[in-house]
Amino acid sequence: MAERRVKIGSSVGLHARPANLFCSAAKQQPVKVQIATADGTRGPVDAASILSVMGMGVQSGEEVVLTAADGAEGEAAVAELAELLAQDLDATPA
Repeated sequence: MAERRVKIGSSVGLHARPANLFCSAAKQQPVKVQIATADGTRGPVDAASILSVMGMGVQSGEEVVLTAADGAEGEAAVAELAELLAQDLDATPA
């Protein structure tokens, strides 16, 4: 299983705009990706489901775990999504 841990970079956590951007990117992946809190208290849920992701209530700085099927596609998917989550997705572009 491909797995990646990442701290949420968005100042508002995974709410509204950041969750929408993350879930949209997850839908584009060739494999199903799941997200859970690193402490195991919430999830795993489908990373492409905005209601499930927002329902987790993940806050800024909280660590999450992304998982996908083993193999090159799974590794690439979790790497891309982890990089996205590490950014402040709620920041106003310059």
